[in-house]
Formats: sequence, structure tokens, C-alpha cells
Amino acid sequence: MLKKLKDKLRNYFVAGLLTILPLSITAYVVVTFLKVMDRILNYLPPKVRPQTYIPIHFPGLGLILTLIIVLITGVLVKNYVGGKIVTWGEYFVYKTPLIRTIYASVKQLIQAIVKQDNQSFKRVVVIEYPRKGIYSMAFVTGLPSESIQKELNQERMINVFVPTTPNPTSGFYLMVPEDQSFPLPISVEDAFKLIISGGIVSSDATFEEKLVHGIRSNKMRNQNNNA
Repeated sequence: MLKKLKDKLRNYFVAGLLTILPLSITAYVVVTFLKVMDRILNYLPPKVRPQTYIPIHFPGLGLILTLIIVLITGVLVKNYVGGKIVTWGEYFVYKTPLIRTIYASVKQLIQAIVKQDNQSFKRVVVIEYPRKGIYSMAFVTGLPSESIQKELNQERMINVFVPTTPNPTSGFYLMVPEDQSFPLPISVEDAFKLIISGGIVSSDATFEEKLVHGIRSNKMRNQNNNA
């Protein structure tokens, strides 16, 4: 009798824990994010700060301001005059050593991730990285120049970008032999969802089947090559 009571209490406690913890963590992350965004308001002159005119504090004003700034920036960039200003600004940025390298790299990477029609990430592969026996998902970005191919004295090489979790805008650029990469029959978008979630979230019910099919196909290819 006492054991059954303990089991019931334990089950109730676990059920409550599984309900409260996700909600609490989600609320904590959202509140923390809103507080960080609200700090942006401190950079405004006191005369234009919303809290100067609104006696009650509304969390999220910083986020709303950021969204408005992004939207206005987009409108200006799409405008002829605004586009010219951005072009002139980029001209001076590209004339500045070191800054131009960072700016160009970050811009191209963001465009490759945000724009759905961008073909910078051509396909998804798996490579053995950072050491043999450990596999990482990567995106093929192109081919090294002929001079590099010749200097490495290797078979056909490919350029790959290995993103980090949960921030795919950072990662590693590698040159690997193409025959040591394993193509996966999944889209770049599906791969990003998997990487950002740390392997937890998949895009649809057939994702795992596609992944298994790709791994099996690569194993069969390697067996045929070694035969």
C-alpha cells in the first residue's frame, strides 16, 4: 500500500516537473531576451526614450524598436536614394583593410542563410570531422581553385562549411576530398533545422528515412570502392 502511494506521488511529481520546467525555462528565456532588447533604449537620448513619457514600464519596447528600425532600414535600402547611400557606405567599407574582409564574409554568409533562392550552399554532406570516427554535417559551397587542387596533389576537392550549433552563422571552412564526403538526400533548409536544434528537431516525418537512406547509400558506395 505504502509502495503504491510512493509510486503515485513520484509519478505526479514527475508529471508536474515535466509540465512546469519547460514553461519556466521558456518564460525565463523570453523575459531575458526582452530585457536585453530593452537595454537598447538606454542608448537613445533621454528626450526620445519611451519611458520618459510612459510612466509604466512595458517589457518588449526595445524589441519593438529594433523591429521598427530593421523595417525602416529595409524600406530605405529598397528606395533609390537609400540604396545609393548604402552603396556609397559599402564603397568606403570595402576600401578599409581588415574591415572589408570581415564585412564581406559576414554579408555573404547571412545572405546564404536568409535568402531561400541563394545557391551558395549547394548540397548537404557528412564528413569525418573533427577526427576520424566522428561525423559532422556540412554544406558544399564550391570547389577550390585549380592551383590549390594541383598544389594539394589530391583527387577532386570540395569546399565545405561546417556550421556550429545553435548559431549556424559561425563555423569552419574546410577543403576535403570529395570521395571522403557522404552526400545526404535532404534539403539545405532541413539540415539547418537539424543543426540549430542540436539534432532534436526534424522537418518532417520522412526526415529520418532520408537520412538513413543516404547513410546506407554511402556505405554501399564505400564497400564497392574498397572491393
